[in-house]
Amino acid sequence: MDAALGSVRDGCYWLDDVAGAASYPRLTGTVDADLLVVGGGYCGMWTAVLAKQRDPGAKVVLLEGGTVGWAASGRNGGFCAASLTHGEENGRSRWPDEYDVLERMGRENLDGIERAVGELGLDCEYERTGELDVATEPHQVEWLRQGAGTFLDQDAVRAEVDSPTYLAGLLHDDVALVHPAKLAKELARAATELGVEIFEHTPAEAVRAERGSPTVTVRTSSGSVRAQRVALATNVFRSLLPRNRLFTVPVYDYALMTEPLSDEQLRSIGWSSRRGLGDTANLFHYYRLTADNRILWGGYDAVYRFGRQVKNSYESRPQTHRLLAEHFFTTFPQLEGLRFSHQWAGAIDTSTRFCAFYGLAKQGRVAYAAGFTGLGVGATRFAADVMLDLLSGESTRRTELAMVREGPLPFPPEPIASIGIQTTRWALARADQREGRRNVWLRTLDAAGLGFDS
Repeated sequence: MDAALGSVRDGCYWLDDVAGAASYPRLTGTVDADLLVVGGGYCGMWTAVLAKQRDPGAKVVLLEGGTVGWAASGRNGGFCAASLTHGEENGRSRWPDEYDVLERMGRENLDGIERAVGELGLDCEYERTGELDVATEPHQVEWLRQGAGTFLDQDAVRAEVDSPTYLAGLLHDDVALVHPAKLAKELARAATELGVEIFEHTPAEAVRAERGSPTVTVRTSSGSVRAQRVALATNVFRSLLPRNRLFTVPVYDYALMTEPLSDEQLRSIGWSSRRGLGDTANLFHYYRLTADNRILWGGYDAVYRFGRQVKNSYESRPQTHRLLAEHFFTTFPQLEGLRFSHQWAGAIDTSTRFCAFYGLAKQGRVAYAAGFTGLGVGATRFAADVMLDLLSGESTRRTELAMVREGPLPFPPEPIASIGIQTTRWALARADQREGRRNVWLRTLDAAGLGFDS
């Protein structure tokens, strides 16, 4: 481990790889807009792009507190899944009567992303590879047999990717891979070419809508925007709407990136299909190849910090990165000697229903979406369409969904939230050690619809 992590850089590989991308000015003074989007990640960028495609003449302004894509949108694993519900089990258990519709709409949304990559010329290393779930414990094999997809026995899964830990696999075809930071930067480029005005280093501080006024005012530290409609896409960061602040908590996810594999190293593990991979434990790993054959390795040790705060200092956790490295070489012992080039972390906007929620505020003039819980690369585009539909005031097939109309249960305030989350994490780890058997605590959460299954 000392050798593998000896020269690792504290920083996100994806963001380092786009260090020379375009930048945007800071807002000064007051501007007017037909639509203001707050947040320069995927959700905000898709909202701005789709708004201009719906109405090319609309004036659309976007505010970003840091730089485009610097937070979760530039740091994730790049798994762009069709699922809008964080998987079939979560979706069917919550919305059994409309799950088939949600599944179809999720596939349509992924197809729409693929079309946009071509039509907008998004240089984001998009690959429609599919995903392979693997069982690494005997009790997980039966889970995969019962799942939707193509089941692979031990010989078949090791023919796909060779690890001595693999016992079975399940193939899904409804997942693509992207370069996360390039997708964010390219969406910003496309948005500006469509006429969107983007302002970076301009954190929004408050939203005000006076009754009877036709506009909503969003104040920043350096100016303000008066808009007919506002879409909030701040996700893990503190909501401008106080009523939404208990609906998400930030959970830190950690990742490593290897140096590029040699041809011999790549042959030793197979992986010619380039599918993304994930194991089937409650505390799971996700991993994938990059365009230059590095391996991104992340997940497992998701960490919540008391007080719901998002801080740069929380990204440094050497014990977690070392643990991830140990797990990496347990999975691929044939890669002994490979070194890691980057280590980083990012905060996930976790909701109690394990997928995004939506709504309107301020007399229908402010829409919001948040709570993607680590599966937002694809679902954020769907969320953008939902917010635009809601702001239009018209009923659509999206706004009629129970998933859109219903909200999540809130997290309790501190210290109850911290105690509950830490207890849940302990219980999930214990379930992994006890052949998946869930204790009374987890069964109680299941009965309450809190959905903590990974």
